[in-house]
Parts: sequence; structure tokens; C-alpha cells
Amino acid sequence: MIKMYVMKTCPFCDYVEKQVTGNNRFKIIDIGTNVLRLKDFLTLRDNNPAFNEAKKNGDVGIPCYVLEDGTVTLFSKDVGLEPMPEEQINGGSCEIHSDGTGC
Repeated sequence: MIKMYVMKTCPFCDYVEKQVTGNNRFKIIDIGTNVLRLKDFLTLRDNNPAFNEAKKNGDVGIPCYVLEDGTVTLFSKDVGLEPMPEEQINGGSCEIHSDGTGC
């Protein structure tokens, strides 16, 4: 089973989450619904090099996928999903700005 870390307020997460509805290959983990889920995600993010580029760019790093073998990827195509098309992206990936805006 592929763990898929998402958050309801993230448009990128919403886009890929719709693709896995009813697909038991994926376990959706919404980090915004429980502080323990958020803590688990932050531990993963803080300790896994797959997030280095995302952190460098100020991105949250969701959606995030943890494969059965423990491999972590931030790329939807790596798990057979289509990422949000460029024409639907408004201002890049999910990031939180100093003024509190962003997803």
C-alpha cells in the first residue's frame, strides 16, 4: 500500500486524491485532521532527503508518497498518477508565505 500524505486545503493534493478514490493501493493520510498525523509527516519531512529541494524552495512537500519499500517521492508520476496540469497551477506548489497566504 502506498501512503499518500495530503491536506484538504492543498489544491495539488485534491487533484491527485480524486484519482485514487476507491483504489485500495493508496492509503490517504490527511495531515490536517489530526496532530499525530501532522507530527508523523513532519518527522518524515525533517529526516528524509526527498524533501531537501521542497524545503529549499519553501514548499510544504505535499502531496507526498511513501511506497511499500519505504521509498519517499513527491512526484505523482512515480506512483502512476497525473500531476496537476501547468495551466491549472496558480503560483507554484503549496507553500506558506511569511504573510500567512498559501496552502
